Amino acid sequence: MKELDYSIVEEAAKQLYIKALCDLPPDVREALKKAYARETNPAARSIFEAMFKAIEIADTKKTLICQDTGLPIYKVKIGSGYAWNGAAIKKSLYEGAKRATQEFPFRSSSTHTITRINPQTSVGVGLPVIYFDFVEDSDTLDILMLPKGSGSENMSKMQMFYPQHGIKAVKKFILDTVIESGANPCPPGIIGVGLGGTADLVMRLAKDAIARPVGQRNPDPMLAEMEVELEDAINATGRGPMGLGGDVSCLAVHIEAAYTHITQNPVAVNTQCWPARRARAIITPEGKVTYGF
Repeated sequence: MKELDYSIVEEAAKQLYIKALCDLPPDVREALKKAYARETNPAARSIFEAMFKAIEIADTKKTLICQDTGLPIYKVKIGSGYAWNGAAIKKSLYEGAKRATQEFPFRSSSTHTITRINPQTSVGVGLPVIYFDFVEDSDTLDILMLPKGSGSENMSKMQMFYPQHGIKAVKKFILDTVIESGANPCPPGIIGVGLGGTADLVMRLAKDAIARPVGQRNPDPMLAEMEVELEDAINATGRGPMGLGGDVSCLAVHIEAAYTHITQNPVAVNTQCWPARRARAIITPEGKVTYGF
């Protein structure tokens, strides 16, 4: 079996980072339009109009929607029908993110955690963040790119509950986290919620949740019902766009869940800002690349 030229993956990683920063997904655009249509607060409506202007400029000039280019996150699904080289993929994603930063160019947001020195590459120890998963009955490589800005990421929270706390305490924690975040995550965005698993898994679940198209419900009816309930509660707070008051405080609540230990119930919240940026590439074993969201 002929091995893929992994420079194709590197180029895709580069293009995905740039595309995610400049081209807002159709579902996000539609969600913002619907939010604007149901917003009655005049000041809030003017904020939505400013958002639409930013999108228009990005579309016209092929430039950034937001100056915060975020930390690069790649979610990779490897099809079982082809001998993909995981190490080569990892190296390609690193180089692709670096090239995007240096060749587009845009501001790198990655820095050493102690010295705070920024090499202006968007990569370094531990970056880009890469999550691998595996898919049966597929021979393709599916790469989803999520640039994550600090305004929303800084508002992340995780708490370990006990089963006896009950679901009401879990919901209160989620609502309190959103309310306390105020304007920091640039609302209205997607509220990602993780339930169950372990302390590390639950935060990944919350990040998986923000990667879903806006309003796509969890297939579990109980979780889907909880998503709607939390959406209504968050929008009833009056926080509004950019935290300045209004009818629309979030575009959606998405929940991902996993089984957990009998004596624990981890919960995590990870918010995505109003430009819920993401981009996807599907790569075949022959090297054909298809871009989307």
